[in-house]
Amino acid sequence: MTIRRALLSVSDKTGLEDFARCLEAAGVEILSTGGTARLLREMDILVTDVASVTEFPEIMGGRVKTLHPKIHGGLLAKRDNEDHLAAMKTEAIEAIDLLVVNLYPFEATLTATQDRATLIEKIDVGGPAMLRAAAKNYEFVTVACDPADYPEIAAEITARGETSLNTRQMLAEKTFARTAAYDTAIASWMAAEKLPEKVSFAGTRALALRYGENPHQKAALYRGANVRAGVGNATQVQGKPLSYNNINDTDAAFELVVEFEAPTIAIIKHANPCGVASANSLNEAWQAALAADPVSAFGGIVAMNRSLDEHTAEAVTDIFTEVVIAPDASDAAKAIMAAKPNLRLLLTGSLPDPRDSFTKIKSIAGGFLMQSHDSGMIGPDDLRVVTERPPTATEVTDMMFAWKVAKHVKSNAIVLVKDGSTVGVGAGQMSRVDSARIATQKAGDIAAHHGWPVSRTIGSVVASDAFFPFADGLEVLIEAGASAVVQPGGSKRDNEVIAAANGAGIAMAFTGMRHFNH
Repeated sequence: MTIRRALLSVSDKTGLEDFARCLEAAGVEILSTGGTARLLREMDILVTDVASVTEFPEIMGGRVKTLHPKIHGGLLAKRDNEDHLAAMKTEAIEAIDLLVVNLYPFEATLTATQDRATLIEKIDVGGPAMLRAAAKNYEFVTVACDPADYPEIAAEITARGETSLNTRQMLAEKTFARTAAYDTAIASWMAAEKLPEKVSFAGTRALALRYGENPHQKAALYRGANVRAGVGNATQVQGKPLSYNNINDTDAAFELVVEFEAPTIAIIKHANPCGVASANSLNEAWQAALAADPVSAFGGIVAMNRSLDEHTAEAVTDIFTEVVIAPDASDAAKAIMAAKPNLRLLLTGSLPDPRDSFTKIKSIAGGFLMQSHDSGMIGPDDLRVVTERPPTATEVTDMMFAWKVAKHVKSNAIVLVKDGSTVGVGAGQMSRVDSARIATQKAGDIAAHHGWPVSRTIGSVVASDAFFPFADGLEVLIEAGASAVVQPGGSKRDNEVIAAANGAGIAMAFTGMRHFNH
């Protein structure tokens, strides 16, 4: 398919000059529109305006310029079909052998503004129509939607004056994927938080991973149109390539720490926190989070909600850590981390808002589940005290801390907190009483590890992600020395649970909100 005539209409001008000069040197006639035509003329490249081909001016601010039979006929005509060739002759339609189009930057605009009128104007119509026409007719037409493909196309044209069928098919596949992703971004924006009748997803492969959760599974990281700051959009400053499990655990860690306003550190293993602490400084938070479970912290993921500083970097690198994620890092901290070349350092550039609304997706056999992100939050004024003894101000502060952590622990979840730090976590058990036992046992084991004479469960505050179905789980916590409990409430046996709390003289408050995390 010798390339004699090309149409160039691009928003992204990357690589345009070199590519256009290659076409001109090969004797290719260049058609163009609007800003692309103006730029090519400034480069002293000979250009024919599309309007002179269609004999119709660009109208409606450029909304209508390429939607014309002389353009789409030139793209869609099958060069071996007698009827198509006859129609071209009758209607004076000339073939377009190469289409170079990239679309109005809707996704990029979405990251910069939520102004509806601005976004509507960034919805390309003519571009996708031409791309799809050229891609459909890939047997005869070469289509390029990505500047990264210009060098390969240019090399083939320079060598032979044409492109190979394999190249045209590859470019067509890429083009249909691009237009699908583009439409998906627009549809997702329009749907906002709704769960529409029909839904599609799109992503760009950012990382090909060695394997998935296990070596026999394949995996890759894809970036979507959602620009929420986090592991998916983070910059890896250093370290070994990320694994599937690294990415999954790092996401869990970072989403946890952004819940807190004070400097906070979370250490995560297998998507569950083994130590979380808030303090006046990041380094103090690190020391408390590490002390919460120093054994499990080995080989963990460390997330923080402040820029990584020199002193915290020195402390974190004292133990084996897989990944550190933070919104930023000082130059001194980066230099310290560089001494551990295998340690991955990820920087997100900012912190996401934990109240953001977006959809989460889980695949199942035959389909997938969608739900809104758990952005539910409560404050001290939302607590309903149900016991004879109200919680103290200190207990209320720890209740709020424990409740935020419990939201990010796999259900059934029990979290023990004291002085702004976890002291025991029970996660992912089949019964709540087992989670309570594990949390208190962990707290006792950690106290023994440090040589503390008294377990830190005494005087601790407990958060439960869902109600206590029976009093037995609460009784385990009371026996361990817990002084206050925060839980959703709503059990048929709430009165039994409240009576057990009153009998022990502890405080308990209901949130009216559940935080299952499966």
